[in-house]
Amino acid sequence: MKDKFNLSKKDLKDFLDEKYELYNRPSFIASDPISIPHRFTKKEDIEIAAFFAATIAWGQRPTILRNATKLMDLMDNEPYQFIMNSNKNDWKIFKGFVHRTFNETDVVYFIQSLQNIYHHHRGLEGTFSEKSKKDIKTGIHHFRQQFLEINPTSRTAKHIANVEKNASAKRLNMFLRWMVRKDKLGVDFGIWNSISPALLYCPLDLHSGRVARKLGLLHRTQDDWKAVHELTVNLRTLDPKDPVKYDFALFGLGVFEKF
Repeated sequence: MKDKFNLSKKDLKDFLDEKYELYNRPSFIASDPISIPHRFTKKEDIEIAAFFAATIAWGQRPTILRNATKLMDLMDNEPYQFIMNSNKNDWKIFKGFVHRTFNETDVVYFIQSLQNIYHHHRGLEGTFSEKSKKDIKTGIHHFRQQFLEINPTSRTAKHIANVEKNASAKRLNMFLRWMVRKDKLGVDFGIWNSISPALLYCPLDLHSGRVARKLGLLHRTQDDWKAVHELTVNLRTLDPKDPVKYDFALFGLGVFEKF
């Protein structure tokens, strides 16, 4: 790559730490999908709102926020109570909902599956953390198996990334960052204590991938799980305890600075 930057490890860390401090601020919240779970205070409401917001987090950000807000409104802004107590008749209110390729059929399956997870698999945190003690990739795969165990259509299954088929799982890694990462400034929630932030993988998209390649943090050209692993391994050399804090730096450089 012609415009690749050659920085020493120290200079690279200093540069990314500076950008992390710049973008990891409460002012970041309002325009980001993370603003949806920030509307809630109860743990289960936060994680369910976050899961839906992360699931539809592709496309234009105003559209993501509008549709995620609509989903929460349809659940009477009590997503956990809705998940636990609603039935087939209640789900008719989602008729006509659509965000890109995520539609009413997918919403209804997600609700049914979340009911199953909270009733039988110790909730979202329990399902993810059960196999994540050493490697979150295993935990993501386990979660997918549990989430899809009540036989969705193939179109709905595509909305849960399959890391065993080398998917980058950008939205699941972002969701896990929100739930697991301890953030003194309160952008990420850090409400899941059963998974170590050191084990998180960096969400990878077009913007962060482009910046990571320019900075020499990523050489693989495809945005897949192998690239996620390569990038995260390199970020762990900069901060072993909190590697995914640099997601803020990479995203900010790519989206706001057109680095």
